[in-house]
Amino acid sequence: MSDKSQTKFGKALGLKSDTSIKTEVIAGLTTFFAMCYIIFVNPNTMVGAGPLWNTVYIGTIIAAVIGTLLYAFLAKKPFAQASGMGLNAFFFVSFMLAAGDPTANYGAGLVIILISGLVFMVLSITGLRSYIAKSLPDCLKKAIPAGIGLFIAFIGMQGAGIVVADLFTLVELPDLRTWAAAAPVLCAILGLIAIVVFNKIGAGWMKKMSIVLGILVSTVLYYLFTWTAPSFDFAQIGQSFKDFGNYGFSVFKPESWSIAFDGVTFGSIFAVIMLIVTFCLVDMFDTIGTLYGTCAQANMLDENGDPLDIEKCMMCDSIATTAGAMVGVSTVTTFVESASGVAEGGKTGLTSLVIAALFAVCLFLTPLASIIPGVATAPALMYVGVLMLKNFKAVDMDDLSSAIPAFLTLTLMPLTYSISNGIAIGAISYVLIRLFTGKFSKKDIVVTVIAILFVFRFVFVAAM
Repeated sequence: MSDKSQTKFGKALGLKSDTSIKTEVIAGLTTFFAMCYIIFVNPNTMVGAGPLWNTVYIGTIIAAVIGTLLYAFLAKKPFAQASGMGLNAFFFVSFMLAAGDPTANYGAGLVIILISGLVFMVLSITGLRSYIAKSLPDCLKKAIPAGIGLFIAFIGMQGAGIVVADLFTLVELPDLRTWAAAAPVLCAILGLIAIVVFNKIGAGWMKKMSIVLGILVSTVLYYLFTWTAPSFDFAQIGQSFKDFGNYGFSVFKPESWSIAFDGVTFGSIFAVIMLIVTFCLVDMFDTIGTLYGTCAQANMLDENGDPLDIEKCMMCDSIATTAGAMVGVSTVTTFVESASGVAEGGKTGLTSLVIAALFAVCLFLTPLASIIPGVATAPALMYVGVLMLKNFKAVDMDDLSSAIPAFLTLTLMPLTYSISNGIAIGAISYVLIRLFTGKFSKKDIVVTVIAILFVFRFVFVAAM
């Protein structure tokens, strides 16, 4: 490549004199290994098993490549995107558990994701997205990601059999006197401990890859405890692409649209609208929180303390969500693990380009990914849940007008098995407290509109 071509390429990625290609490549490698767990966690969380697992595996990688390339060339920032944790669980609960054919519901759910992405895009273009985010009360901004963290940790515990159903107390521990029940619990708990140990005492790559290493520990323990051997079927590579061809573009099938809006499968049309609103809200706060935190670490904030080129970053997010729905995955969002690459010196789109290239290689590693049992991804869900819970410590617990809505948002997400229920009750309680204490102001109008929409949903729509 000539010097002139290198200059053009570097300019397209935002490469400047205060960094180097070597630094950006190392940063890209760091971020990739910190977040590549999503490749096998997302299929397990979003659809479970079967042909749809292969579909989501391939779709997850393609969506990550598209979203991360957007950051490389549009925003020129060292960030990466993939299907968001919490939102994939919300997809499973909202669509895959609905009555009817799971495969058909999968396509209909993607229609909802596509529409939420398009709404997201309009909000980003008009600037309303930033306005809505800044208008919501701080206590809800902190409680929503924390509640999602508690929710996905609960899902991980269920998947590993740590928490099981009980007729009288609703949940309890399994009977650990039987090895069949104890083995998966031990795999998950030891995997979680391994993640913490690698993170605390590991150096360099070991610390960055702590989640992946924890999943590998759980996988090895699973095959030892169950005394089974993994199978490597390299024909599965072709099968994965075949399944992706059959189901990955379900959003374009007419029946997916008819099921999404039949007024029965997912509830009334109003229920579908609330699903779209909820996906938009959750993705909005997830992305903004990640951008502010990561940009602060990378010294990419303007004089007002806002991320540089925030509208471009949000546009990358909304386009990636839309593209993700088209290739069969739940909402795509900016990953907080991007901070690990920034910490290694990543400052430009070249970091993102490296991440995207590494994801692309994984398209041909299906046999390796498929040997990861569902119980082995539970530690990742619990660990990420803990990280997301950190947001709650910023809630002012001395001010009950903030503490109560935040508490309700935090606890009702896992207890009602619904992110939207947590946001709804939190918003409604906040508005009522502000009204009855005489503290209601013009800045509360946005959250009031959201609360009113949720009230209508509870009155006229069955619980989601």
